[in-house]
Amino acid sequence: MAPEATLSPASLDERVLSAAERKPPAAWWLALAAAASCMSLGFALMAYTLYMGIGAWGNNRPVVWAFDIINFVFWIGIGHAGTLISAILLLFRARWRNAISRTAEAMTLFAVVCAGLFPLIHLGRPWINFWLFPYPNQRGLWPNFRSPLIWDVFAVSTYFSVSLLFWYLGLVPDIASMRERARPGLRKLVLTVLSLGWRGEASHWRHYEKAYLLLAGLATGLVLSVHSVVSFDFAVSLVPGWHMTIFPPYFVAGAIFSGFAMVVLVLSVVRRTMRLEDIITPHHLEMMNKVILATSCLMAYSYLVEGFTAWYSMNPYLHHIFKQYLWGTYGWTGWTAIFCNCLIPQLFWSSRLRRSAPVMLFVAVAVLIGMWFERFVIIVISLHQDFLPSSWHLYEPTLVDYGILLGSFGLFFTLVLLFARLLPVIATTEMKAHLPREDAHA
Repeated sequence: MAPEATLSPASLDERVLSAAERKPPAAWWLALAAAASCMSLGFALMAYTLYMGIGAWGNNRPVVWAFDIINFVFWIGIGHAGTLISAILLLFRARWRNAISRTAEAMTLFAVVCAGLFPLIHLGRPWINFWLFPYPNQRGLWPNFRSPLIWDVFAVSTYFSVSLLFWYLGLVPDIASMRERARPGLRKLVLTVLSLGWRGEASHWRHYEKAYLLLAGLATGLVLSVHSVVSFDFAVSLVPGWHMTIFPPYFVAGAIFSGFAMVVLVLSVVRRTMRLEDIITPHHLEMMNKVILATSCLMAYSYLVEGFTAWYSMNPYLHHIFKQYLWGTYGWTGWTAIFCNCLIPQLFWSSRLRRSAPVMLFVAVAVLIGMWFERFVIIVISLHQDFLPSSWHLYEPTLVDYGILLGSFGLFFTLVLLFARLLPVIATTEMKAHLPREDAHA
């Protein structure tokens, strides 16, 4: 049964907004403790890295990019689904996005925060990262705008800024509703400041809708541009396995693929723990699973194109690196990516499996694993055997690498848990627009 048939505006507010007013259950505290512990470990190892230097990692020559850039590309990809669900589906007036857009938008911000950590620590001296930005200075330094690494700085920072504004603007009416429900005190004062004087007047709604559509239009372009710019970090180089024109659409499809998998994973847990099954329905999850299936087919097509390019080009270096993807020292990572990204999601051809909670959780976790290994394949396998055989070297990650990876997941889920505790996980304003009117003649 659709949520519109069973909910009223008052009951929707009570179900969603009251979650931030009552004490969280013991399971929330346990989950927060586990996530915060992983986050603390990650930050401690980042501090250790800054003290000891990048030599604390397994990076070497020629594998100068490893876990740090793998994690950066992985988390940037996770952040794509939120903006896609919110912006593009809003422009197409897809109603099924209403119940899931708020959580997806928040996950975008949290994923970009996790992604932004890795280039900072990879540079080795994060206290001088401001050198990346163009401004007059006495050192005569100026960024090299021909480098895609500089493009990354502007693309990711712009993406984060627009996503933050888009998320916060959608929150304003809901924060105002929480303000009206709050008791006098510090919490009410904070909500009053954050609600920006919202009173729900006609002029407020008029400006709100214009600004929301404007930001949605800006965010739509960024969905396609940001991961395309990230792919240029690889595609504009001469490294075999990187120098390919398919990389921009390939990276965008992979980002949406992994991002939707993370949204399905988080929402499956949120709807069960917060008892929102009649708001975040199996229909919402099924629609996202259809997107996962479609993008899985695109990933399979991209893998085939990559193999065809290696064969048709008659380039011996490209032949060699493609064989390494499948039968080299790290060939098991390539087969893991193919199996998790192309084969397991085919379960969603069955409508019964698309609505099965255990199956969708299994597929979502498999996709996240597969997409992480896909980035491992692109970066590590392409680098560990370059044009000069005398410089070939295997890559072995250290415990510090694994710990920082675990810490990034801890940071992400810590932010998700705090968001679910402090702010509404459902965009009640958008949901109310489709609820039945109390006046039958309205």
